[in-house]
Amino acid sequence: MAERKNNDTVVEVRDLTRAFGKFVAVDRVSFSVKSGEIFGFLGPNGAGKSTTIRMLCGILLPTSGSGIVAGYDILSEPEMVKKHIGYMSQKFSLYPDLTAMENMDFYAGVYGVSRRERKERIAWAVELAGIGGRLNDLASILTGGWRQRLALACSLLHRPPVIFLDEPTAGVDPISRRDFWRIIQGLSRQGTTVFVTTHYMDEAEYCHKLVLISGGKIMAMGTPDELRSSFTRPIMSLSTPRILETMKALEAVPSVGDISIWGDSLHVVFSEPQNAEEQVREALRGAGIPVLKLERVEPSLEDVFVTLVTGGNK
Repeated sequence: MAERKNNDTVVEVRDLTRAFGKFVAVDRVSFSVKSGEIFGFLGPNGAGKSTTIRMLCGILLPTSGSGIVAGYDILSEPEMVKKHIGYMSQKFSLYPDLTAMENMDFYAGVYGVSRRERKERIAWAVELAGIGGRLNDLASILTGGWRQRLALACSLLHRPPVIFLDEPTAGVDPISRRDFWRIIQGLSRQGTTVFVTTHYMDEAEYCHKLVLISGGKIMAMGTPDELRSSFTRPIMSLSTPRILETMKALEAVPSVGDISIWGDSLHVVFSEPQNAEEQVREALRGAGIPVLKLERVEPSLEDVFVTLVTGGNK
């Protein structure tokens, strides 16, 4: 049995790897998560985020590497890991034919919450998730945002020290997403460690620490500010009336490393800062495309991530 840890590290992973045949879904990832942190795994679909979470939750055995979650070894003690975590999957997994309250009562029993404690635990989770007005509604008639709140409440009934949220706001409207993150921040303030996967850049800003992952490999790690400050390439915001033509014209500019659409403008990342603005203006002038605005901007997390994933293209 693994040695219990008495410090404030709740999750510790070393060289964690998972292969499916010849395909390596997670490739030697290492990181640690502190108590009360909101720890974000940011990456596109297929990056290895869900596979990592399943290994840390004791659902899927690693091919190699090691991991300790809430003091338990994911290899030798997966059942103990499951008892000491909360887990909310991408897919709504509660019972549609039960009311919200009936679902909570059922899951409290599954998690081993005694009848004596159950009323208090449910009341706490209801208040935290803000679902007091929906307790008598069938889960099947709840909207996406309310379903996510209910699923979160059910996963917290046994008061786990760490909760894993796998794309918790996928397909949820922006207002419900914002409200959901307020709940997550409240959990963090109460000392619960929140491990969350997302591909939404705005959600990544709420995390205390981020891992940028692509192709099963960690590309970068740090706070949002640390990741932005580590980005040294110049970025310019470019507005033109013909965005797609502009992107094609800029592909021929030697110093342009990456181009991404940013609202109604473009973010252009340069591999070399010398004469960057002049090169852009010249390329667009030659293509007959007017420049409405061209100015230097600070990097966003999206700029950092896209450039890391694409390798800057040049």
